Amino acid sequence: MKKIVSLALALLCALTPLAFSSCGSSNATLAEPRAEYTREFEGQTLNVFNWGVYISDGSEGSFDVNKAFENLTGIKVNYTTYESNEAMYAKMKSGAVSYDVVFPSDYMIERMIKEDMLAKLDMTKLTNYDLIDPKYKDLFFDPNNEYSVPYSYGMVGLIYNTTMVEGTPDSWEIMWDEKYADNILTFNNPRDAFGIAQFLLGLDVNSTDKSTWDAAADKLKEQNKVLQARVMDEVFNKMEGGNAAIAPYYAGDFLTMQENNEDLAFVYPKEGTNIFIDSICVPKNAQNYDAAMLYLNFLMEPEVALANAEYIYYGCPNTAVVNNPEYSLYGDEIVYPSEEDMPIVEYFHDIDPEIRSYYEKLWDSVLLAD
Repeated sequence: MKKIVSLALALLCALTPLAFSSCGSSNATLAEPRAEYTREFEGQTLNVFNWGVYISDGSEGSFDVNKAFENLTGIKVNYTTYESNEAMYAKMKSGAVSYDVVFPSDYMIERMIKEDMLAKLDMTKLTNYDLIDPKYKDLFFDPNNEYSVPYSYGMVGLIYNTTMVEGTPDSWEIMWDEKYADNILTFNNPRDAFGIAQFLLGLDVNSTDKSTWDAAADKLKEQNKVLQARVMDEVFNKMEGGNAAIAPYYAGDFLTMQENNEDLAFVYPKEGTNIFIDSICVPKNAQNYDAAMLYLNFLMEPEVALANAEYIYYGCPNTAVVNNPEYSLYGDEIVYPSEEDMPIVEYFHDIDPEIRSYYEKLWDSVLLAD
């Protein structure tokens, strides 16, 4: 992925020399911002909490988004990462650390709004918001677009090593196949893991019927005997290194892995899969709200959004990126499948607290059954 990003940015610099004034050097200056930015908050520190490997960071020639924001505004970015919505939520709920910007997924945003954990955004300060495609606005988790700005989106699929797996799988069922025992990975978080079992069994991933969660838990316990490991970011090393044959993960991350291992392939299973939107939000207890508004607007800048889209390989909701023919994923069939090739998809919604507590206990029982 780093190789492709470097090539993409080199091409971008050659084609649009004014886009990044520091191409070939520090890659940390935005030459012609679309919006206006102030240095009124110079010296403040913005605490940003994001997923791992989820922003263009200046490595190997890529555009350094956070450094460019610091150069433009004088605001220091204190950037830390997490690997699951649940880990992010637990850290925020503990109150041990205060964050100014976070990047939750749809169902977690819905939950955090209900629990009064997010601040309403001052849309008058988000002058780049018009670049967000309307189809990613007015959605179930933030129907009035008050708390979140779409950052990326994607779908979960099945990654497999063509030298280790026979034929072309088309079903989640292969994740239970004893033929691949000790070569199967799965998610190390309950919502995604339960989701796979629920799709396979034809169950509603947002069900409020406890019996459907029981059935999914039983299916996951059956899987324990063939699993090599439950992983999140560890999936990269394992699949890229040929140390596992099968893993469910996000489509954009597959493209990253395939650049490092050409034996990897990807499929959206026929039973259906999760579609998600990760958005940028400001916690209710943010210490630097106005600086956060500048940061949100900055992330929607066409060149910034393009750099991030090239770096993370997820779908981008910014029309300035998607409509740019120089974008390396322009028309990509995995990240942007055509309407006729679109898999069966379903969003995760926030679950009733009683059901959520129930499936979390079931998840513990699945882990203990290893």
